Amino acid sequence: MPATLNYPGVYVEELPSGVHAITGVPTSIAAFVGRAARGPLNTPTVINSFSDFGRQFGGIVANYPLSYSVRDFFANGGGQAIIVRVWSAISGSSGSSSSSSSSSGAPPSPQTEPDGIARMDAAGTNSIGLALQATSPGNWGNLVQVHVVLQDHLDDTVLQSLGYAAGDLFDLLVTDTGSGLSETIRNVSVVEGSRRVDRVLAVESQLVRVQLDVNKVPILPGTRPPQTIPLNAPTGSGSSSSSGSSSSSSGQAAAAPLWPSLSGGSDGGNITSTKIYLPTDGSKTGIHALDNADIFNLLCIPPDAPTWTSGSDFFNTLYPQALAYCKSRRAVLLVDPPSNWVSVDDAKAGPAGLNLTANGDYGAIYFPMLIEADPLRPGQLDNYPPSGAVAGVIAQTDASRGVWKAPAGTAAGLVGVQGLSVPMTDADNGELNPLGVNCLRNFRFTGNVVWGARTLRGADALTDDYKYLPVRRLALYLEESLYRGTQWVVFEPNDEPLWSQIRLNVQAFMQSLFLQQAFAGTTPKEAYLVKCDSETTTPYHQSIGVVNILVGFAPLRPAEFVVLQIQQLAGQSGSA
Repeated sequence: MPATLNYPGVYVEELPSGVHAITGVPTSIAAFVGRAARGPLNTPTVINSFSDFGRQFGGIVANYPLSYSVRDFFANGGGQAIIVRVWSAISGSSGSSSSSSSSSGAPPSPQTEPDGIARMDAAGTNSIGLALQATSPGNWGNLVQVHVVLQDHLDDTVLQSLGYAAGDLFDLLVTDTGSGLSETIRNVSVVEGSRRVDRVLAVESQLVRVQLDVNKVPILPGTRPPQTIPLNAPTGSGSSSSSGSSSSSSGQAAAAPLWPSLSGGSDGGNITSTKIYLPTDGSKTGIHALDNADIFNLLCIPPDAPTWTSGSDFFNTLYPQALAYCKSRRAVLLVDPPSNWVSVDDAKAGPAGLNLTANGDYGAIYFPMLIEADPLRPGQLDNYPPSGAVAGVIAQTDASRGVWKAPAGTAAGLVGVQGLSVPMTDADNGELNPLGVNCLRNFRFTGNVVWGARTLRGADALTDDYKYLPVRRLALYLEESLYRGTQWVVFEPNDEPLWSQIRLNVQAFMQSLFLQQAFAGTTPKEAYLVKCDSETTTPYHQSIGVVNILVGFAPLRPAEFVVLQIQQLAGQSGSA
């Protein structure tokens, strides 16, 4: 009300409307967890195109299944993805130096670091006097070159504004000869101040950091590093791939490193232990790195091991825990078929045979593998896991029809797929569908399509409420949207005025979905229910600070079986 009524006249007061519009959350953000050639480690990174993936994680690289899955996601209509890069040290025969070199085009260092991060010590023949390291593990770091340029020409005004004396500052020129990315980090110093080199690199550089000692203290020299080669000198890193020339104009061999480089980086090996995905120390690594992501709806863990069999730890440990994690995050896990499912008979084991029915309504499995062309080996075909492509189809369906539409059917085509590893007939499909296995089919006029929309609890024998994937995903969409859209309710007075506002806002949200034909029923009363009053919130609930909101909806289940009833009419006499 007006602050003071002290004179006769008209007072104007703006009253709150009580409307807190509920906005629907995204429905098709896909999270991918796996190995990549480069990029931040165990950090959820949002990308909006495959070009983003190429810039930040190295693009398609041989022996990196994650890169192919991300490609399939965007090729099939995906719009936004979250990438969590994980890394595993080479152990036994799971990796080799030849496979490590494939991602960046450079030979691996003879002596690799245990954590795979390329480094440059403060002393040595190939050093600039600073202890530097690459920002993430990978052989890519061996192609990072660093050059020092002294800054002795700055006038006193600039020096005073930066808080340094003459002779304190220098520039770092950092070049990734593998990707072509180059950085110029200007006016840094080893002296304490606003431009101390370790702090500046942490903010401004995508390529290097200052090394830390065992006490997590930056390793900095006592004096400014000396300038390296002149700017107009020929460059070379000891390999023809980065120097581009075998000798300089002065006759100096390119084998002598003119630009000091980092070394010791390693791409690591295939992930054969579930500990990489499931940390045992409580750290936010592997799939739990997604704790730092605001929201994701689909989780893909492309198989990385040479064999991804049904009896391995990945099906016994990783996928069950990933399903439980998806339940806690209101997301759905897309499961790739085991590598030993090479026929329809193998797939008859179904989710039950893989022990994936617990929390199975938060996941779905698709069979068989996809046959696609490998862009790194033109003309050659290979088998690829379908989760990335299916995630793209789901995203495309959500955008065109809505989360309540089953991501399957003749419109759910698989782009870029040359064939399927196990062709299926209707009879084969009829054996797998009742078991909760979603089939990928090829039809003459529609090509390769997704032909199933059941969760891991979609077996007919289970009679689960969330047998169908679109029903589960619609419920998750409602839960997350209402959870976020009713945050304003907390600490409000718990009585009828609050309850009426809650009903107003939730009913408006549900009505908007009803008008989009998201629910079954021809009237709002048949389609949804919103109840928040003295019956749902009793005096006891009020006394302990609880307000209960009951929201019900009539789901649209997909028409899996279309029955045509055809009757032959005998000759009948008509009446006028």
